[in-house]
Amino acid sequence: MHLRHATLADARQLADLLNTIIKEGGTTALTTPLTRAEMDGCIGSNPAQNAFLMAEDRSGNALGFQAIGARATLPPEACDIATFTLKGKAQLGIGSALFEETRKAAQALGYSWINATILFQNEGGRAYYQSRGFEPYKSTAERVFMRYNLR
Repeated sequence: MHLRHATLADARQLADLLNTIIKEGGTTALTTPLTRAEMDGCIGSNPAQNAFLMAEDRSGNALGFQAIGARATLPPEACDIATFTLKGKAQLGIGSALFEETRKAAQALGYSWINATILFQNEGGRAYYQSRGFEPYKSTAERVFMRYNLR
């Protein structure tokens, strides 16, 4: 497995990966497939506030990705995180490896903490973030909000 920052050249492959996850349902609040242009916007948006990392196999096939960025509903010292891995690949250490690099990127961007918003039904997602050190700080009927302090 190889980790690197995603580029616009990765947009099609990452949109396809995400759209597979959206189609399966249950682990993301997203319900509408993303186009390559929309993924371009995610990858290329404001590098002063966002980071977009991906994991790939030896052949260059995407195994997963993780993104952080500012969100209007969070204070300026916090960023939001999203993690997506291919089904059947979640136990290969992809998320752990991605988070180590994403954590460093969040610190380099000057954030104090990371927010993860997880669907309540997504037990795997909650377990993943909890195993990284995230702690619940708020919930609704549908979502759990977890926080990871960087400082």
